[in-house]
Amino acid sequence: MANTKIKFKPHIRRESRAEVRRLAEEYGIGDAGGLLLLKTFADADTTERDAQDIVNTEGMTIKDRFEQIKSHPLLTTIRDARAQKMAALKALCLDLEPIRPGPGRPGGK
Repeated sequence: MANTKIKFKPHIRRESRAEVRRLAEEYGIGDAGGLLLLKTFADADTTERDAQDIVNTEGMTIKDRFEQIKSHPLLTTIRDARAQKMAALKALCLDLEPIRPGPGRPGGK
């Protein structure tokens, strides 16, 4: 929807904003509920990207107070943010299957 202006919170990353605008345009999402779900997607995407940047800098593992190696605490944040993104996309009920000329399986060659 080219006419729909999506207002984001200031902390949302540029990449997340672009992805939400692309989804809104491609699927024609302009209703209040759809936009709310897209904003949720953008928030989760920003969280995931911010946490991933930190993990990329610090590494996948850290040492605890006993000098034992353990996984980085932000890995669970990344996992949860991805799950939230997928839940928002699922709630949008997007038709991801390509349009076919008729019902049934595609013909052979």
